Amino acid sequence: MATKATAAGAAPGLRRDAIGLREVLFQSITDMAPGAAIAASIPAGVAFAGGSLPLAVIFALVACLFCASSIGLLAREMPSAGSLATYAARGLHPSIGFLVAWGYVLVGFLIPPLVLLQLGFTTAATINAEWHGYPASLWWPWALAGALIVLAAGFYGVRTSARLGTVLGLFEIGVFLVLAVFLLVHAGNHNTLSVFGTKYTPSGFRGISGVIGGSVYTILAFGGFEGAAPLAEEARNPKRTIPRAVMLATLLIGALYVFTTYAVDVAFGPAKFGSFTTGTGAASWEGLARSLYGIFWFFVFLAIVNSTIANANAGVNVSSRTAYAMGRIGAFPRFLAQVHPKHHSPALAIVTAFVITVAVTLGLGLGYGATTAFVMVATALVIVLAAIYILMNAACIGFFARRRGGFNPVLHLIIPVLGIITFIPAWLTAAGIKVFSFVAPLAPPYSYMGPGVAGFMVLGVIYLIYLYRQDPRRVVEVGLVHLDALEEDEEDGA
Repeated sequence: MATKATAAGAAPGLRRDAIGLREVLFQSITDMAPGAAIAASIPAGVAFAGGSLPLAVIFALVACLFCASSIGLLAREMPSAGSLATYAARGLHPSIGFLVAWGYVLVGFLIPPLVLLQLGFTTAATINAEWHGYPASLWWPWALAGALIVLAAGFYGVRTSARLGTVLGLFEIGVFLVLAVFLLVHAGNHNTLSVFGTKYTPSGFRGISGVIGGSVYTILAFGGFEGAAPLAEEARNPKRTIPRAVMLATLLIGALYVFTTYAVDVAFGPAKFGSFTTGTGAASWEGLARSLYGIFWFFVFLAIVNSTIANANAGVNVSSRTAYAMGRIGAFPRFLAQVHPKHHSPALAIVTAFVITVAVTLGLGLGYGATTAFVMVATALVIVLAAIYILMNAACIGFFARRRGGFNPVLHLIIPVLGIITFIPAWLTAAGIKVFSFVAPLAPPYSYMGPGVAGFMVLGVIYLIYLYRQDPRRVVEVGLVHLDALEEDEEDGA
């Protein structure tokens, strides 16, 4: 019998077999925003790890590989635009799946404001440094321009959006790879493997605690490695391409993060690396490129700008596909499932993402300042993402434990448990819950984000209760919105 997911039979759906491994791989890569992460997210861990930051990046990479393994296994079983929500629904409970969808859409909605704020204040500060007459505070026109580019790319369909991500992703990776090689040569006999130990951790966080603390902050750089999963219904051979894309993106960009962080560390000097910053001053990627290689700083600047647009584009892909999948079964408002008849893009979900992007970017940016707003949004993102990654590991255990036969103790239990353990410190840190020495209670306005996220999730619980009372099938179907189930329903309907 056909489900409500297919009741709208005649309505156009997402474009099947539209993209291959390359495009879905770069969806995950650009969702990680390697250029912006190298320049901003990873250096945020310097305060805790100091010159041992490369080791902290390795710790974060290992944690994300555990989770990537779990997500890849689930994606092979349930290729779906609902992605993480479907995995949680089948592995844990439909209500958990609904709340994961609720939270994951929030993640997709917050990624564009995060990186567009960075686009705005980075561009304004750079122009101000070259032409002092331009006010450094005039950041918002650049953020809006980026939002419009992303809106247009998403509207014209997944092929346009994915190809834009591929081109932009290749450029930003190329720039930082070339600069990292230059920095290795510049370091000369100062190249040392000691940065992969605890020798250079700062006095306040000496030893392994500093490395773990730094890794918690560098985890934000890996956020989005699972970004290929929501494109499963538009990918060719998704049971093969999606798991590969998730794991490859984590490995390849993780290796890039380790290499570039090592290079800038030894070039700047591990002993003084604690003063390295995320801005555009002398002790930053852009500043180092400017002082050592002159005009090359401009390519670093372009790579950062490029990365923010690519990441915003990937975030809209995530939020719009998740909202589309939930709207299709009525778990979210059904207008979110409306697809453009020509471009096969979830047009109204994309427009909704654009409106929210502009509202959050301007609301927080003009209210608190662009850089403060950037940290606020980043804090909210890590709170939600870390919780979702913990649930994905738990879902892997639950799904394969319930399935008859084929349970692998290493893949389906040990690795997911390790993934849960490694993400708990990240969640506690983002929430400002002081359990470890490197967790600092958050000061206002950053402390507002914990209650803000909690309030959003409470609304989700209230809406979930409403759905259970009105039509519980809409919640149950969160676990059914994957290709195999949809194709079976289409065959039944025929």
